[in-house]
Amino acid sequence: MLFPPRISAFSRVTALAAQRPVHAAFAWLHGNPLRIMNWQAQLVAIPAPPFGEQARSEWLAARFEEAGLSQVHTDAAGNVFGFLPAANLSPESTGPVVVLSAHLDTVFPADTPLNPVVEGDRLRAPGACDNAAGVVGMLAIAHALIQAKAEIPASLLFMGNVGEEGEGDLRGVRHLYNQSALAGRVAAHIVLDGAGADSAVTQALGSRRHRITVKGPGGHSFTDAGTPNPITALAFALTTLAETPLPEDHRTTLNLGTIHGGTSVNSIPESAQASIDFRSTSPEQFLHLELALHRAVEDAVERSNASAKTTAARSRGLLSFTIHKIGDRPAAQLPADSPLLEALQAVDRHLDLRTDLRLGSTDANIPLSLGIPALSMGAGGEGCGAHTQAEWYSARDREVGLKRVLLLTLAMIEWAAEQ
Repeated sequence: MLFPPRISAFSRVTALAAQRPVHAAFAWLHGNPLRIMNWQAQLVAIPAPPFGEQARSEWLAARFEEAGLSQVHTDAAGNVFGFLPAANLSPESTGPVVVLSAHLDTVFPADTPLNPVVEGDRLRAPGACDNAAGVVGMLAIAHALIQAKAEIPASLLFMGNVGEEGEGDLRGVRHLYNQSALAGRVAAHIVLDGAGADSAVTQALGSRRHRITVKGPGGHSFTDAGTPNPITALAFALTTLAETPLPEDHRTTLNLGTIHGGTSVNSIPESAQASIDFRSTSPEQFLHLELALHRAVEDAVERSNASAKTTAARSRGLLSFTIHKIGDRPAAQLPADSPLLEALQAVDRHLDLRTDLRLGSTDANIPLSLGIPALSMGAGGEGCGAHTQAEWYSARDREVGLKRVLLLTLAMIEWAAEQ
C-alpha cells in the first residue's frame, strides 16, 4: 500500500500499526521471548574477535535460512545477507532497499572464557549486550515479518556484518558500500547495536587511528651506550603530542592507547610502537591533529639521532620511523529534516516513548557520510558492562524495543517505495 507524498510520518506509522500483518508480527514477538533468548545464549557462546567472525557468520546464515529469508549468502568480507523481497517484484528487481543490520564481532580475544549463563530474563556473558542483543533482535524481526506473511513494497535486506569493533574499522559496512552491487540501491539503513529503546545515534563521531613505529639498531645497554633509543624517541613524541591544544567549539579528543617495545631491561631496543586515537565531531580537526602527530614524531626522532654524538654510536645506525593509519571513521550527522528521523519520532509518539538523540561511533558512520538516511539504535531490553567480562543483558522490555524497530523499518520501506 502506497501513501500520498504529503502524508505525515505519524499518520503513516498509525496506518501501519493498524494493519493485520503488523498485529501478527507483534504477536510473534510477544509469544517468543524464550526462543529469542535461546538464540542469544547460543550466539554469545561463539567467539567472534575482530577478523575472526567466521563461526558466527555461519551460525547466522543457518538462522536466516531457518527463518525463510531468500538469497541468503556470505560475501567476501564475511557479512551475512538475507532478503525479504518486495511483494509483486521479481528477485532480479533493482528497486530501492532498506537495510537492517547488526554487527557480529566483539572486542574479546578468541581465548576469552565465554560461558553464558541464563537466569530468568537475564543473560550473563561477554558480548551479551554488545552485540548479541542487536543480532538476535534483527533475527526476531525477520521471523516476525515472515510468520506474519507481511507484504512489503520495497525489499528489506538483513545484514549481519563483521568488523565494527576496534581495528575492524567498520570494514563490513564499508565493504557493502564500496564493493557491493547493492550499494546504489540503499534508501535507508537502520543499525541495531546493543540494548535500549530510549536513544538513537544520529550524529556520527569521527575517528582516526594511527600506529607509530620507531626502529633503530638496538644493542647492549652498556657496551653500545649512546646508540639512539627508539623508546626514548617515542616517549618524547608522545609527551609532545599529549600537549597539543584541542578546540573548545568542536568536541575533540586525543588518546595515547598502547605502547610496546624492547627486549629486556639491559638491551637498547630495536623498535618501539604506539597506537593513537583521535576523535572529533568536526572532520577538519583531523588534519590539525595528524599534522601535530607527524611533527612530534619527526622532531623526536631527529632529536634522538642528534644525541648520537660519537662516531661509534652513529656508525651503528640511526633511528627511522613510520606512521600508518589503522582506522578512519568519518564524521557526519543525520539532518534534522530527514525522513528517517521524522519516522522515528512518529514511532516514539505511537508507542509513547521518547528518544534521546546521541553522538557515537557505529556502523551508521559509513552510510551517514554518504548522505544515506541512517541511525543506530538499541534492540530493546537493558544491559550493562559492555566490553567487559562482567557484561550482562536483561530481556525486560525487549518487546517494546523490537516493536519500535519493526515499525520504524516498515515506515522506511513505505517511504523508500515512494521515492
